[in-house]
Amino acid sequence: MNLLNTTLAALLIAGATTAQAYDPKATIADLDARLAKIGAPKIEGTEDVAGKTVPAIYFGARKINNNYDVVDAVRKAHQATATIFVKSGDEFVRVSTNVLTPEGKRGIGTQLARNAAYAAVSQGQQFCGPIDVLGTAFDACYNPIKDAGGKVIGVSYIGHKK
Repeated sequence: MNLLNTTLAALLIAGATTAQAYDPKATIADLDARLAKIGAPKIEGTEDVAGKTVPAIYFGARKINNNYDVVDAVRKAHQATATIFVKSGDEFVRVSTNVLTPEGKRGIGTQLARNAAYAAVSQGQQFCGPIDVLGTAFDACYNPIKDAGGKVIGVSYIGHKK
């Protein structure tokens, strides 16, 4: 009986750990904390991303456009996709991502689809729920990125593949 209880306890702990590892709200909180640790978000100048000239988004002194260290760290820690979008006109453009296109390349330069997530972050609100990302279903969270004045300048995203 003691061995059975020990085995059941180990399975319950393993199940709880796995469930927590795939919690979209916890994962987006981790991504946002990693970015905040670097510094405050701001737009400064422009940069080409996949052939498109878009605003350059910075956290502190670190430019995020075409920089993948934070999104790749989130993939490693949470087995999740992660993206930083910058607001360019009325669109949000992927400038840093570990989301791959069907051709196996990072999906930078692509735009956030006009969906429920777009509507929420455009209004400065979080969106969490099921979403299609470049043709794949995910349980996802999107958070607006705001500058010091409270203006939405980008979006952070994480997704766990369904």
